[in-house]
Amino acid sequence: MRFPLSTVLLVIVGIVIYFGLAHRVLDRMRLTDQAALGFIIAMILGGFVNVTLASNPELVVNLGGAVVPLIIAGYLVVTADQAHEKARGIIAAIVTGGAVYALSKVVNPEEQTMLVDPTYIYALTAGLVGYLAGRSRRSAFIAGTAGIVIADLALWAELAIRKLPGRAWLGGAGAMDATVIAGLLAVALAEIVGETREKLQGGSDAAKAAKPPRRDDREDDHDA
Repeated sequence: MRFPLSTVLLVIVGIVIYFGLAHRVLDRMRLTDQAALGFIIAMILGGFVNVTLASNPELVVNLGGAVVPLIIAGYLVVTADQAHEKARGIIAAIVTGGAVYALSKVVNPEEQTMLVDPTYIYALTAGLVGYLAGRSRRSAFIAGTAGIVIADLALWAELAIRKLPGRAWLGGAGAMDATVIAGLLAVALAEIVGETREKLQGGSDAAKAAKPPRRDDREDDHDA
């Protein structure tokens, strides 16, 4: 039995969280280990549940690949300390969704004619744009995950407006892989760049200890 890549990645991340190796990142995102593990389990189990919300054109929503990631993104927006951080997360998600939707008009959807599955191209694009637009760990994750869902929703809206037959599957049919990869990549880039900037700008440990915490340290606002 072959498990989807998203499930494999979520299990690996769950193991990392369980052993306390992601505490720093989760703390910056205002997530406890228990909450993060709960979301991971919800995504894996929700991946088996699809709900049809509309027909002609058909709109199908996968709970694990669309609903749960949107809930996480919404939680991160609501728990952000500053209004500008909330706005940046939302705007970054819209920008990322627009970038992925635009890319879908250029990339050939027939993966047999390509060396790389388009799903991964969309995921990598969403992760990179999500980081660049969001910059902080929190906003990058919001942008990466929600951006994929927004792009799929834009596709369905296009079909509805143009009265074309078809189906949009939010979070399903490989989109869950893209959502998970995009979110993890965006956070990883924010973490790597943020840590590098801190080491370059912070000086020695003794000097950093003598300094009061910066505002962006408290808000997970390590802009790059």
